[in-house]
Amino acid sequence: MTRTMQLATGSIVVGLVVLGLKLLSWQMTGSIALFSDALESTVNVATAIAALIAIRVAARPADANHPYGHHKAEFFSAIIEGALIIVAALLILREAWHGFITPRVLDAPLSGIAVNMLASVINAAWCWILIRQGRRLRSPALVADGKHLLSDVISSVGVTIGVLLAIETGWPLLDPGMAAIVALNILWSGWKVMEESLSGLMDESVADDTLRKVRAAISTEAAGAVEAHDLRTRHAGQATFIEFHLVVPGALSVSEAHTMCDRVETAIKTVIDNAIITIHVEPEEKAKHSGIVVL
Repeated sequence: MTRTMQLATGSIVVGLVVLGLKLLSWQMTGSIALFSDALESTVNVATAIAALIAIRVAARPADANHPYGHHKAEFFSAIIEGALIIVAALLILREAWHGFITPRVLDAPLSGIAVNMLASVINAAWCWILIRQGRRLRSPALVADGKHLLSDVISSVGVTIGVLLAIETGWPLLDPGMAAIVALNILWSGWKVMEESLSGLMDESVADDTLRKVRAAISTEAAGAVEAHDLRTRHAGQATFIEFHLVVPGALSVSEAHTMCDRVETAIKTVIDNAIITIHVEPEEKAKHSGIVVL
């Protein structure tokens, strides 16, 4: 099992543990805000399962029907996560509305808050691991899952503050009020997750910093070439697709041009893991006198 799969499986286990703790917290207090926190955790479990399925699909090798591989499956997972987050937020708003209409006094609030805080600590530790490892492994599904958990942690902190204020002030309306604020925060989080995933589905270029490194690798390692132009990049899950035209002297043999391309590809792959590179070799009369200058 790959490291990415291990983390995705771990998210399901952590999600179930946290969900159990938050449901216990809600049952102990009857708090709508704590119920909203528990409801978001049900989404955490569902999205963790979706992420695991997407990662397994994305890991499949290219085949006749998918010659470029299945890398984009992770983006679909992240979009599903965003949609589920938004649904959870709408359900929480519904419960908050009922709480405003019929406010109630909380039961055993301090014990329930303690249980909820334990769940939040577990979530905070796990979301840090997911975001850090997801970026290192270039996994959009893991990063999206981690960011979703981060929003859950922030929501839990807000819920705790709201419930404590409701206890201290004796204003029961603070409980559904905090639930509504949590719901709005979750809505924003869901939109951001979907927005980032859509950029990948639309073949957005790699980040400017990464693009500069690619250009530098070509410029340095394509010694003997005339220029490189029409550089295009796109990212798809853990894979990054890079293609460009390399203009070489007309007297250069096919074997020499191939060796040059191998050298450039090796240099780029030291900068970007899982890079899939296509180089179109052209004779010097095709030079555009623009693009990447070869040193």
